[in-house]
Amino acid sequence: MSEEKNIRILVVDDEDHVCRLLARWLSTQGYDCRTATSGEAAWEMAMKDPPELAILDIMMPGMSGIELLARFAWEQPDVAVIMVTAVDDRRTAEKALELGAYGYVIKPFEMNEIFIHVAGALHRRKLVAMKKRYTQDLEREVRERTESLRKSQEEIIVRLLMATEFRDEETGAHIRRIGRYAATLAEAAGWRQSDVDDILLAASMHDIGKIGISDTILLKPGKLTREECERVKHHPRIGAGILAGSDIPLIRMAHDIALTHHEKWDGTGYPNGLAGEEIPESGRITAICDVYDALIMDRPYRAALPEEEVLRIMTPEKGRSFDPRLFDIFMDVLPSFRRIGIELS
Repeated sequence: MSEEKNIRILVVDDEDHVCRLLARWLSTQGYDCRTATSGEAAWEMAMKDPPELAILDIMMPGMSGIELLARFAWEQPDVAVIMVTAVDDRRTAEKALELGAYGYVIKPFEMNEIFIHVAGALHRRKLVAMKKRYTQDLEREVRERTESLRKSQEEIIVRLLMATEFRDEETGAHIRRIGRYAATLAEAAGWRQSDVDDILLAASMHDIGKIGISDTILLKPGKLTREECERVKHHPRIGAGILAGSDIPLIRMAHDIALTHHEKWDGTGYPNGLAGEEIPESGRITAICDVYDALIMDRPYRAALPEEEVLRIMTPEKGRSFDPRLFDIFMDVLPSFRRIGIELS
């Protein structure tokens, strides 16, 4: 059986005898040929049953061959196209090739010339299809491997955070809320989705350094002494040390957050007294989320505050503790924060 047996070719020319001649020639080679004497009729046929290849006359009343070629290129790019014309015009030929034509034949043409152009166009179409499938397969494999790596990273992070959850049930809920808050705020701030996905986990690790702080301090029901406060202030450096040196973007972001989520916009924070945009945006986002959650939820040393009072405390810190632009965005997405707080309380 001929390899061309099921290949459909659409021949389009306003001269019916040219259509019949080409169809007769190509049929001898086993191609399934259909003909149309106008661009409009040809497009209607192609929409119902797309051909593998179309042979188009350039000069036709109504829709020209160039216009039809452009439609194929835009809406049916898998169709190979050969242009046929009685006028040997370089500009027209260049235009046709720019639009994706696989060949350009000048009338009058020989039968073997048509066969060679058709065979060449179909072979090129096959190569293009193979490349497209290869690219799609490669992209799918990359996506699958990326997803697999992502799941591995998430499992490691979740297991690392479990060490914190075992110490204090509320701390576990807190770290999950911070991740959700931070992802919500980052998305509203215009972050790319991949970075939003990263901060969902990275912000959850903001207090991982508290593993190195005594429970007697962290779970103390009353006010901390000055010395105890100073010990707690070591946790950003401890957390950054745990997360340092990774080539994984998510872990690098977590490192930045762990180190800088207690820095303040005006430079009065700790541990390094960074100010303004010296503080990574991920740290500035997490700082807002961390303070909000600390005030709105019960803590070992005090009960949760009403949201009205929380905002009364936080708003004056815009431009002092908090990035003013991010704080405005935080106020815009506050309803989402409320929902997260309810879901993870």
